[in-house]
Amino acid sequence: MTGVDPLDLPARSALYGRHAGFAVVQGGARRYHPEVGVFATIDSHAPEVLADLAALVAAHGDVAFLEASAPPIGPGLRIVSQDLGVQMVGTELRPGTLPDVPIRPLGDSDAGAMLALATLTEPGPFFARTHQLGDFLGIEQDGRLLAMAGERMKPDGGTEISGVCTHPEARGRGYARALISAVATRILARGEVPFLHAYAGNDGAIALYGSLGFVLRREVQMTRLGADARL
Repeated sequence: MTGVDPLDLPARSALYGRHAGFAVVQGGARRYHPEVGVFATIDSHAPEVLADLAALVAAHGDVAFLEASAPPIGPGLRIVSQDLGVQMVGTELRPGTLPDVPIRPLGDSDAGAMLALATLTEPGPFFARTHQLGDFLGIEQDGRLLAMAGERMKPDGGTEISGVCTHPEARGRGYARALISAVATRILARGEVPFLHAYAGNDGAIALYGSLGFVLRREVQMTRLGADARL
């Protein structure tokens, strides 16, 4: 990746670096284990590498690319969805207001509650072991998880904030703002750049991130690929 900013290819940097242990590899293609994530990367656009990618998809399910442009579509693959997104970075954050309820770390014992909350609110791809990609923080009330945020892809020098969600009954209390601020502060304290992604049309999320000090870095394409059933 000489000469390429790791944030331009976050899945590639992560899957060859700090998240290599989560990678499923097929020749020149690799993806996150399907219990952990959906993002993938390829070494080149050579036909044999695209065939490797198709084999990964056939064996383990859909993959997604979050890059400046969509990957080429080789035999055995089809575009499931394609959306414009934005990548934002936060190097000079404005702290979020802490809620009256405590924020606590989440772990394996919270996996079921985390998956249930993500399934209900759909913050983005979230699976049974996604929480193992990094640190997650949550807000509970009466023993019920109401909101969470955590870390996903970890390219060199940066960590992505993801899994930000709030139960519908708890929205409007500032929980998401407080959790994003807390996660980002931890990332900055490690000397890394906190970054995140949002769909370009999600004006509410983009405004929230901007109010916390995140700024637009670049536009990205979120391309989800599946197996071509015609083959």
